[in-house]
Amino acid sequence: MILGIDHVGLLTDDLPKAGTYLAAMGLDKVEAGVAEQYGVACEFWQLSPDPAAFAIELVAPVREDAVVSSRLKRNGPGLYHIALEVDDIVGELERLRQSGFVQVDQEPCAGAREGMQVAFMFLGKPVGMMVELVKYDAPRRSAQDTSSVS
Repeated sequence: MILGIDHVGLLTDDLPKAGTYLAAMGLDKVEAGVAEQYGVACEFWQLSPDPAAFAIELVAPVREDAVVSSRLKRNGPGLYHIALEVDDIVGELERLRQSGFVQVDQEPCAGAREGMQVAFMFLGKPVGMMVELVKYDAPRRSAQDTSSVS
């Protein structure tokens, strides 16, 4: 089940400058890490330190073969993905695949936050967007908070 929107990912090639803009809007950097399998550095910015609060994630390549490098060169910086927290990442991968999403990751892998597993999917026309499914060892949202999300 989808528990809620965890974050929106913004692709950049300049973390410090992008962070300056987020700070100017009143957001604070609450977490940072590297998703080694993807070759990206990630910073999570929020208005509230509450782990369940909505975040903006800045994503930047840390090596030339990072999964985002060609997209950044082709399209430049901007919206990269919408991340949804789920309670069963494997089940949601299957459910969304059956609904027409294209599975990018064959299996979940470690994300940039402690205790975070992620898997990416792509939704083509008419939307054309990446969706990241996120599961935490200790969920940040509960199923009771999701009366309008499924």
